[in-house]
Amino acid sequence: MSNEAATTGEARLPLGLFVGIDRSSPVPLYHQVSERIEKAIRDDTLPAGSKLENEISLGHRLGLSRPTVRRAIQELVDKGLLVRRRGVGTQVVHGPVTRNVELTSLYEDLERSAQKPTTTLLSRRVEAATPELAETLGIEVGSPTLHISRLRSADGVPLAVLDNVLPEPFVELTEDELIQHGLYQLLRARGVTMRIAKQRIGARTASREEERLLDLSGGAAVLTMSRVAFDATGRAVEYGRHCYRPDLYTFEITLVER
Repeated sequence: MSNEAATTGEARLPLGLFVGIDRSSPVPLYHQVSERIEKAIRDDTLPAGSKLENEISLGHRLGLSRPTVRRAIQELVDKGLLVRRRGVGTQVVHGPVTRNVELTSLYEDLERSAQKPTTTLLSRRVEAATPELAETLGIEVGSPTLHISRLRSADGVPLAVLDNVLPEPFVELTEDELIQHGLYQLLRARGVTMRIAKQRIGARTASREEERLLDLSGGAAVLTMSRVAFDATGRAVEYGRHCYRPDLYTFEITLVER
């Protein structure tokens, strides 16, 4: 990385990476550029979290037009290997998180895929259970419940907004605990054995607040997941409503003929 790159925080790709680009090839120039940047990401020449130099700079150094470079970068954005962030630029990510539909938390899924999860606690409050919430969690109306909202990022890139409600035994979870650990880690530390969950997956248009938090463009869609998880005794221990960036997150389901 050059001194200029170190100063700006941008990763300037070595020109040697692009040796062999053939302007006479039937393979489009943008795709040749995209393939070489992808290789640099895959072999960790460009590690997750790196900020790519801007399109004008890269195009100038390669002698290519800005539209060609922009299309190459967009191809990698579409693959989930790069993400464009307002005020930050284009950043390398590990690729889309593929989550099997099983009883795990996002925090655990990220750790398993060698990504670094971080949490921003958006809100934490204790409220009396409404009739609807009491029915969902199988508790008495008016019982204390802990409402938490968190922004989960992977390698510094915002990935999901997580809203959860927990019944009375867990209302003492602290802000520090919720920032430093995954929710299921905290429940297990309190003796909970997760056993089964009812889950629904969908999609919808992001709210303006979700667009802001997840760094999405106006009118973008989000993946959604709602879940009620139960412990080994059949007690509901959490109710979650989550939304995810669709370019960085997928659900994987195995279907069996019955």
